Amino acid sequence: MPTASGALSASAAKPVAAQAAAEKAVVVESPLYRVEFSNRGAVARSWQLKKYFTEEKPPRELDLVNEDAGKQIGWPFSLLLFGPQQTELANDGLYQVSAAYDAGTHPASSPQDPNHFDAPVTLTFHWSDGHLDVTKKLKFDNDYIMSAEVSVTLDGKPVPGTGLGWRGGFGDKAVYKQSAAVNVFYKLNGKLELLQYKKLGVSGNQSQPVLQPGPMEFTGVEDQFFTATFLADGTDLSLWHWTQDHSIVDDGKPASEPEAEMAAGSPLPGPVRARIYVGPKDLGRLSQVKPSLEELVQFGWTGVIAKPILFILQWLHKYIPNYGWAIIILTLVINFAMFPLKMKSWRSMQKMQKVAPEVRSIQDRYKKYSMKDPRKQKMNEEVMAIYKREGINPMGSCLPMLFQMPIWWALWRVLNGAIELRHAPWIGWIHDLSAMDPYYILPIGMTITMYLTTKMTPQASADPAQQKMLAFMPLMMGFIFFRLSSGLNLYMFTSNLVAVGQQLYLNRTDPLPSRSKFKKKNE
Repeated sequence: MPTASGALSASAAKPVAAQAAAEKAVVVESPLYRVEFSNRGAVARSWQLKKYFTEEKPPRELDLVNEDAGKQIGWPFSLLLFGPQQTELANDGLYQVSAAYDAGTHPASSPQDPNHFDAPVTLTFHWSDGHLDVTKKLKFDNDYIMSAEVSVTLDGKPVPGTGLGWRGGFGDKAVYKQSAAVNVFYKLNGKLELLQYKKLGVSGNQSQPVLQPGPMEFTGVEDQFFTATFLADGTDLSLWHWTQDHSIVDDGKPASEPEAEMAAGSPLPGPVRARIYVGPKDLGRLSQVKPSLEELVQFGWTGVIAKPILFILQWLHKYIPNYGWAIIILTLVINFAMFPLKMKSWRSMQKMQKVAPEVRSIQDRYKKYSMKDPRKQKMNEEVMAIYKREGINPMGSCLPMLFQMPIWWALWRVLNGAIELRHAPWIGWIHDLSAMDPYYILPIGMTITMYLTTKMTPQASADPAQQKMLAFMPLMMGFIFFRLSSGLNLYMFTSNLVAVGQQLYLNRTDPLPSRSKFKKKNE
């Protein structure tokens, strides 16, 4: 825990004890979210996003708070203070609650429920035992961003080391089970750092918080599609991170899973102020936050290409209200736009395949010599003479493919991680383009069409071992794609179908000579 620096002044004015008579829930609601706070600890017991739903039947609004984990190890908006005793007192006290609207808006509560408030509204939680005094001021807006100010004093003097935390797990539990991709992150000195649960806490004792000093631009916790991000707002934010084990039942047997825990705050005395974004990792929304949170959508080095691809996909969805068909249209556009490059690559491979028997015969004559033998140079000269005679560039089949690789990687990033595809249906059995194909139809189709493309495409290499490896490649790719998103498999399947058609066209317009023609030519 954070440690206090120096003794607190005994002459400071002691706070007056203040606590509520009973525990109660307080609800804040907007068109985008419904948040429920408990006045016991002034913590969030539920954080529902109205535009996003669970995989249950019938689906429910997604709750970013794991209730079971919260009961066991702590809740979002709990405090991390300078000592374990003070932390426990602050997170268990019954806080007095007051609400305030901006002037000229609407009444302070619903007539039906005095503890239900519509955003924008400011809630103030206050508790004191006569020594430790805590105030949390939370301002909710209609957007996903809110602001928080936390003041903690002991015997009237501000204490060092106050952190406002997100505890008890985070995000979509279905995604967590699939990928275990719940990370703590921070941006310091212009660099975003991701910390998986294995890197949290003290090595050898991960339940012990570790202080990562700031000042940070932002810090928080995330899963594949959602984030709770604390942004500096007048306080130089630092980060505490650790893990706690959450007891579960797995296949009827007692087990546990680690939950990423974090708190944003300052090791110095004084109030902690932050803006907090709790919502989807939607690139458009994240780009509007200051500072921008776009980096939380992990496009990596492909971002320059991936972002335009995502914007094009979103634009297509305006006119084709089904992301599956939008992916197919996008695939067709990309494949036909890249067809001249593919044609150049395939023509080069065709030429190389035409001379492959001749090249192989030369290689066979020199295979008894070692690589260090000067006569191997003669072999290379003879092969290059054939390439020159036929007008073949040995790199002609590779360069177009290398040019296409960044586009393929960018598509991989977009189709495997864009929140727009979460729970987006296509047809029939595909109800979620961000999840695996439940019946593996698309990855199997992708494997078959990739195999057909490989068999139809001229092989640039004359080496039989390399040709066997290329023939085995579709099976390897299919094995990998079985666990990837339906959206990515749909792209690959469509792309392979187009490739089969394009290869049929190329083979018919410029077919390879038969082996008999080659034999006559060399007689």
